[in-house]
Amino acid sequence: MIIAEFILSVVLGYLMGSIPFGLIVGKLIKGVDVRNQGSGKMGATNVMRAAGKGSGALTLVLDVLKALGAVLLAKVIVGESVLFLGSLSLNWQVAQVMTGVSVILGHNWPVFARFRGGRGVTVFFGTMFAIYPPAALLGTEVWAAVALGSNRMSLGSILGIAATCCLMIPLSVVYGFPSLYLFYGLVGAVIVIVRHWDNVKRLSKGTERQIF
Repeated sequence: MIIAEFILSVVLGYLMGSIPFGLIVGKLIKGVDVRNQGSGKMGATNVMRAAGKGSGALTLVLDVLKALGAVLLAKVIVGESVLFLGSLSLNWQVAQVMTGVSVILGHNWPVFARFRGGRGVTVFFGTMFAIYPPAALLGTEVWAAVALGSNRMSLGSILGIAATCCLMIPLSVVYGFPSLYLFYGLVGAVIVIVRHWDNVKRLSKGTERQIF
């Protein structure tokens, strides 16, 4: 039974991650397909450029909520069930991690939008708010401060995610925070940063797009 619960959590995570809020908001508010504007992504930053600041802010909130909701739902679905595989135990924490990854994959490659999605920043922080809020809060503060200070959203995103992972390392090593969550943070960070590789190259050349 627990295997079915894990599968359900992961599938729902991917489907919830695939909800293309950026595309929906852009079309409803401005009548534009944000995938044909700017970076071609459906993230909040590109929605802001294509449909205005209010649309971008709404997209950001909705993307965070879908990620947060999916990870919290995984805990509800699995509950207190545990499956032992040798020395490994599959419980709700493992379900949260697997669901978090599926949400990011769904957001970046959404089945509801022909697999053309975002870069995964907002949903990464959304999942982290469900897993460990203090780390997510630090990351979003760094994200906002660097992005606004440099006028480069990609730089803020990368450093914000790095700050989240950096906080989780001592929490895991020194204070016994579940290493599984640190593993998730590192995996999520790698996925998001790889999706920013074109931004990294433009940042190194000084040609990266400005927020405003």
